[in-house]
Amino acid sequence: MDSTLSLLTVRVYRGGPLARAGHNHVIASHDLTGVVYVPDDVWRTTFDIRLPVEALTVDEDDLRAQEGPDFPVGVPENAREGTRRNMLGPDMLEAERYPGIGLQSEGFQRVGETLVAQVRVIVRDRASSVLVPVSYDLRGDVLRVQGELPLKQTDLGLTPFTLFGGALRVQDEMKVRFRIVARAAADEP
Repeated sequence: MDSTLSLLTVRVYRGGPLARAGHNHVIASHDLTGVVYVPDDVWRTTFDIRLPVEALTVDEDDLRAQEGPDFPVGVPENAREGTRRNMLGPDMLEAERYPGIGLQSEGFQRVGETLVAQVRVIVRDRASSVLVPVSYDLRGDVLRVQGELPLKQTDLGLTPFTLFGGALRVQDEMKVRFRIVARAAADEP
């Protein structure tokens, strides 16, 4: 897998009566690692991808700018660090205890014109099965896969962050977007 060209982003939205006091977030993983195996029968493709949670970034200006007006640039550093601390802390991802998020293939199916991957998502100590619409391009020894989907935190066993008795909170539904680039391994002599 080419981690320099692969990227996963999660758009997280503010909610509650005091939503205007917060801001939407763009969480990103630039450090995807793993293996994708593409046999002659592409329907038997498998993958095992890891996201190290300590490497997740919060609210990078360039990524926020790409997301449009709901994600204005210039989130203060202390706000980014506070969000990151809450995200990695014991009430969410528990980074000290669970250093990575796993994505494993469970199969592929065609739904109409769309290719759908069934993905086992492992967050903390819980595995969930998620259907992920994908598009792919396989040229020579380079595979490019991309997709986007809504995903609820509660479906992953997470409880959305809240403050002030829920007056300021993170909405349950997130928007996940990914681009994975994998290259064929060099044949060993």
